Amino acid sequence: MSPSGRRAGLTPDHGPLLAYVAASGGTVHVKQVKVDIRIPVGRPIPELADWLARCEDAGFHGVGVHDHHHAGRDAYLTLAVGATRTSSLTLYPAVSNSVTRDPLVLAALANSVAELAPGRTMVSLAPGFLSVERAGRPRASVDQLRSAFTSMRDLLAGATVPLGDTATRLRQVASPVPPALLLASGPRLLELAGEIADGVLMLVGLDPAAIAAARRHLRTGAERAGRDPAGLKEIFIVPIGVGDQAEVRAWPRSWFRPGVPWLAYPSRSNLRWLRAAGIELADDLAPDEVSDALADRVCDAFGLFGPAEHCAERLLRAREEAGVEHVFLFPVHTAETGYDMPEREIEAFARTIGPMLSQRC
Repeated sequence: MSPSGRRAGLTPDHGPLLAYVAASGGTVHVKQVKVDIRIPVGRPIPELADWLARCEDAGFHGVGVHDHHHAGRDAYLTLAVGATRTSSLTLYPAVSNSVTRDPLVLAALANSVAELAPGRTMVSLAPGFLSVERAGRPRASVDQLRSAFTSMRDLLAGATVPLGDTATRLRQVASPVPPALLLASGPRLLELAGEIADGVLMLVGLDPAAIAAARRHLRTGAERAGRDPAGLKEIFIVPIGVGDQAEVRAWPRSWFRPGVPWLAYPSRSNLRWLRAAGIELADDLAPDEVSDALADRVCDAFGLFGPAEHCAERLLRAREEAGVEHVFLFPVHTAETGYDMPEREIEAFARTIGPMLSQRC
């Protein structure tokens, strides 16, 4: 779609895009999609810094480093070293949790990385999955997450925050303050993000009906708190599998680990958004019951699956249909392959996806 001239049937569910369209007199001037990618701590930290520099050279907007303590490598140390090797790449943990890291510790870590890369860092928080599980702890409840996130966010902004029986503030505050995002894959966390966060990392797929449903929850939370939903930063977590059709359609038929279907990782909320896209899946659907046709529909609704050219076209379609302007590529993996480096995805973006996005803006 040309950056000028096309009108779209937008509703309030399009959030930030709607405000942009209103300001332009109802004409959609579509921006180039910002593309970030997940980098696991699957190599020694000096090598990870090389990977971050490579992502910048490939044209990525940002990198999210997963925060898994049991890997034996720290995400924030990786981001700090990466900050010294890059100049434009946005850097953030993807994502931290408030169970194994105290809000004061999170604020200090995020503030430190922000000092190393002013204006190009973020911090993100979630209830916890693998890091919390490996620590033998339960995930944070919504109320616990609300409290921890608010404390971290306010500390980063320089406020004095009550912590236990005392009140604390950071002696040094980075400028600019890094945005604080919440990860959300279900309605309650989407609404919480609308209430308290600067933005949201949301795993809801790419189907326009599913995205509209998710945005309604964001708007509900924002309006409940008296906030403007158009001011929220939206980053869509987008699973990506680069390969031929037979290869990528195997993912909806696979297991993340024994007892956990890939379709239910990291949350069964995936099924909610697929249903919003018109794909009815039983809660107890076994992966081996997924037909070719159903696998193809799931792949199209939920992410970027196929040859690199197809992935680029699908992302461009999401921009047109739903105003998707910022994505976080989440290379598909199992529990066993979660630390494999995304060689294929980076190469596909550098050679094909990135250039196609640039040419079509």
